[in-house]
Amino acid sequence: MKWIPSFIAAVAAVTATATAASAIDFNIKGQWNMGFGVADTKFIKRTRDAQGSHKYSSADKFAARQRVLIQMDAVASESLSGSLMFHIGPQQWGNAGQGGALGADGKMVKVRQAYIDWAIPDTTVKTRMGIQNFALPYAAGGSAVFDLRAAAVNTHIDFNENVGLTALWFRPFNDNYDPVNNAEANGRDGANYLDNMDLFALMLPMNFSDVSVTPWVMYGIMGRNTVNWNDYRTTNFVDGAPAVTMTPFLNTLGNGGGLNVLPARNNYGHTSRTYANMFWAGLPVKVKTFDPWNIEFDVNYGYVQSLGGFWVAKRNNPADTVKGSSKRQGWLAKALVEYKLDWGVPGIFAWYGSGDDGNPKNGSERMPSVCPYVFTTSMMGDGNLAWGPAADYLDNNDSLAGTWGIGFQLRDMSFVENLSTTFRVAWWGGTNSPSMVKYMDSAHAWASTANLFEGPYMTTNDGLLEFNLVNVYKMYENFNINFELGYVCNFMDDDTWKRSYNNWGSYEKKDIWKAQLIFTYQF
Repeated sequence: MKWIPSFIAAVAAVTATATAASAIDFNIKGQWNMGFGVADTKFIKRTRDAQGSHKYSSADKFAARQRVLIQMDAVASESLSGSLMFHIGPQQWGNAGQGGALGADGKMVKVRQAYIDWAIPDTTVKTRMGIQNFALPYAAGGSAVFDLRAAAVNTHIDFNENVGLTALWFRPFNDNYDPVNNAEANGRDGANYLDNMDLFALMLPMNFSDVSVTPWVMYGIMGRNTVNWNDYRTTNFVDGAPAVTMTPFLNTLGNGGGLNVLPARNNYGHTSRTYANMFWAGLPVKVKTFDPWNIEFDVNYGYVQSLGGFWVAKRNNPADTVKGSSKRQGWLAKALVEYKLDWGVPGIFAWYGSGDDGNPKNGSERMPSVCPYVFTTSMMGDGNLAWGPAADYLDNNDSLAGTWGIGFQLRDMSFVENLSTTFRVAWWGGTNSPSMVKYMDSAHAWASTANLFEGPYMTTNDGLLEFNLVNVYKMYENFNINFELGYVCNFMDDDTWKRSYNNWGSYEKKDIWKAQLIFTYQF
């Protein structure tokens, strides 16, 4: 980190010279985060097989991390500007690979955003080009389809003060496929062949005094080798990992926690089809008529065409196989009702997502997504800063696919000056058929780390009860201290999950919890 003062000084010097020469205004803003957390986020305590009892996880329960974001804006006018954001970290204290060990000097500087904004003169047409952060329209607690950074072209026009139109093209993946280093390569496609994903969206924002609604649709194509790229199914993405949930049952495109697929993990690419069609639609609505009531609801649908089949074996009888389909389609609805009081905002939230019907031959009935970001809760969901000590922190569970839930919250309670508190309690249930369990890869697939981005695979017999307590203290205008406690009671149904595994040992489940303290300086 020794280079940061010199770097800022150099930028300031260049800024002063450039400003005088070309009347460009350069602005610098950023954020420092320092986080300390203790947690136990494994739903399994120990397993037992023919070799005896084994502790399920030996992961550290404490970690300290930090992260720095620095953004520079070059503003020529209201019609032309450019932005560049650097991302340093997250760096775990003591980790040499992340630059947190003795001597530091880790290579953790990344470009988080890099784009230009420009407008057509004398019109309301504005365009943003480059690597940028954006979300598909949503209501009631975050986008269930996409909210992250991507290389994109985003154009918006205002027809009047109430109605506009946004057109978007973005390319999440391209030229990442290497058949030489890929265990699932089909042996006939060359490197970087048919591995692009392109998505095109249209959004119609309509904002009125009583209601705002933004219907949207998105069409996309996915090459048959896009899902064969090893790297985006790993944890190499330390922060903001892409939660690609378009494959049918292999939740993050890995085997653990998905189906017991033979002979390789997914065998995608064994198809004459070059590209799969994809489609999403959404209708987020916010009702403002009944102030101080706040009413929001959101409905989404998603579809991904099959890119071939794969053989699926029953876990307790490997000779009994069926041909699974890689098609995936489903829907999700969520809602929020709040009432604003002087001291806080009580509210009720709920959601329901379609689940698998128990038949792998017709694909998955859970809604697919590209990279969702749902912050309904702050432990199972992603409703708060999430820097826990375990690599499988459940804050990445953002899609809500295959689950339903209902919760109560008291948001932004304030009884002490500059201190805000939010309390939540939520019940999580599953909408997947229990008969799908017999095809699962492990006796406790709902606890597998491969489920990071879709959360535990839950059937209609399963349940989890989550509690959140989030406190934010504003010590100074630009400095916050965030303290959170989270706890999840494990009510996953043992009878359902052990029924097909009588020859594969047993497991002992447990609850999970976390406590974290994060300091944020923003300028």
